[in-house]
Amino acid sequence: MRGEGCERPIQDISLYLCIGVIAIFFIVAVIPGVFAPYTENERFIPYQHPDIDHFLGTDDMGYDILSLLIYAARISLLIGLCAGCVSILIGTSIGLISGYIRGWTDDLLMSVTDIVLTIPKIPAIILISAFLRPSIWILILILGFFSWETTARVVRARTLQISTSGYVLSARSLGFSSYQVLISDILPVMYPVILPKFMLTIAGAMISEASLSFLGLSDPTMNSWGRMISDAFTHGGFIREMWWWFLPPAVCICGVIISVIRIGMVYEKPGQEAIVE
Repeated sequence: MRGEGCERPIQDISLYLCIGVIAIFFIVAVIPGVFAPYTENERFIPYQHPDIDHFLGTDDMGYDILSLLIYAARISLLIGLCAGCVSILIGTSIGLISGYIRGWTDDLLMSVTDIVLTIPKIPAIILISAFLRPSIWILILILGFFSWETTARVVRARTLQISTSGYVLSARSLGFSSYQVLISDILPVMYPVILPKFMLTIAGAMISEASLSFLGLSDPTMNSWGRMISDAFTHGGFIREMWWWFLPPAVCICGVIISVIRIGMVYEKPGQEAIVE
């Protein structure tokens, strides 16, 4: 009992810490000009080491690395958040329809889900990104489209369970349409299932974006944390051992990913599912 009592405060502290980290990054992404010492386009002497004027030095083009790091938060968080929304929207819709209607609709939708599930994600994203014109919105759609299948599976299983509960059967017997039952009765109790998948999708999208940027398959005009690491690798940052160029964006990516996964784990613990009856 003592061990459980000591573990709970530690878990609460870690959760609040992760929420604080996400809040800080979100504020920085919304108003980067308030925190960045310089704009994205101001240039100085290239390859400067960190000093009082440039806390993280400058890159090969003379841009202040700290300012680039702050402005890059907008793109990286936007890609993760929007890709997560696209994935959750597709997965939740397919899972709800499949689990509630059943029959041949369920068989068809789950067959499509199984096909998407077997596609190797990163190679497919690389191929599509290589043939399409690089764009942040195309990247978001690609990342979201290849991340919804596990959400659909989980939502379908939960829908099958909830659709046989008493209050859902009562609503159906009173003549409510399937749309009303899904939106008003089933969807509101899905958040313990949807939230963890949403957080995991955000983390996966940010990792995929960093990977594509490192391979040079993202929009070259898009300043993201992954793009900063790629620029450091291709323009002498690694050879010159300029850790202040490539390490801060890597730390930011890891910090956001760890934080969103920790927040998503809140509803993955036993006994925290919503009561439906």
